[in-house]
Amino acid sequence: MLRLPNTVTGLVPHPVSGDVVLQQEIAAEQASSLGHAGRRVEAALKRLSTADGADEDEARRLLFAAADAVHGYFIQRELCGLRNHEAVIRDLGIPARVLARLGAR
Repeated sequence: MLRLPNTVTGLVPHPVSGDVVLQQEIAAEQASSLGHAGRRVEAALKRLSTADGADEDEARRLLFAAADAVHGYFIQRELCGLRNHEAVIRDLGIPARVLARLGAR
């Protein structure tokens, strides 16, 4: 069994199972991946919003890149147990034209 040092817990040491440590590592990786996916969405939406002067092919590419980023973000959220995306759509200002293309290739 693993034991946390007294300096970390401030309490009398108690045994920590390998399963607990593994679950903590998994949760940390999920949080990191979710954060990365969220930043990817923000960057893609920013590029899309500044593409007013882009030619038609570039605008289409940026639209589908944004949809791909949002799709990946929603999948990552669902893997973390977060099924309701309404607040995220509102908070990130995800345009309807992006949402209409989720999963489209």
